Amino acid sequence: MSTDAIVVLKDDHKKIKKLFREFQDAGEDATKVKGDIVKRILEELTVHTYLENEVMYPEVRKLLPDLEDDVLESYEEHHVADILCAELATMDAGDERFDAKTTVLIENVTHHIDEEEQDWFPQVREGLGRKQLQELGARMNEMREKAPRSPAQPSALKKAVDAVIA
Repeated sequence: MSTDAIVVLKDDHKKIKKLFREFQDAGEDATKVKGDIVKRILEELTVHTYLENEVMYPEVRKLLPDLEDDVLESYEEHHVADILCAELATMDAGDERFDAKTTVLIENVTHHIDEEEQDWFPQVREGLGRKQLQELGARMNEMREKAPRSPAQPSALKKAVDAVIA
């Protein structure tokens, strides 16, 4: 397993996008399957955004002040995803707006992933260098085990509140 922070985050992105495709390919009447997929999406997103918010974003903001606006935008994009995740976590897959809300989540997160991978990650890689990225990745890998898995867990809720107040 790589400890390069960007590789770690891109691996998460791949898993998340695969789940998005599974949801989109499940079919209109696959309520149970879609519900199960969304549970996995919520878990992956909760862990991923926690690691970015707790490790990657604060460090990049501190070490690469020119990228502060990008970091702030990413916090806001996470906040939108957090709200949608929290709402989906309380819904039943058969609810009228479940598919629509999941689709909006997928669209928002896909946009965020594309921006990170095409614009932000190359700037971060150039600015930080290999050693710092490996240290950040190692910290994220250590924190992954204790990261919240559900948007309703206190540490995930704190993250959402901090994004609003900060």
